[in-house]
Amino acid sequence: MIMKQSEIKGLSTAELQEKLAEFKKSYNDLQMSHAIQPLDNPLQLRAARRTVARFATELTKRELS
Repeated sequence: MIMKQSEIKGLSTAELQEKLAEFKKSYNDLQMSHAIQPLDNPLQLRAARRTVARFATELTKRELS
């Protein structure tokens, strides 16, 4: 589920947008399941949130340059 920054940079802009939507949905699903019943590993939330941020940051960098 975690993608490194070097892997993210290799993706096209369309792939980035697709993956960003996919990871946002995954993160929201994790949040909902954690609200109902605590996750076995709550650090999954942090990892998912940071992965979403990596995608969003890369998209913003590409828009600005």
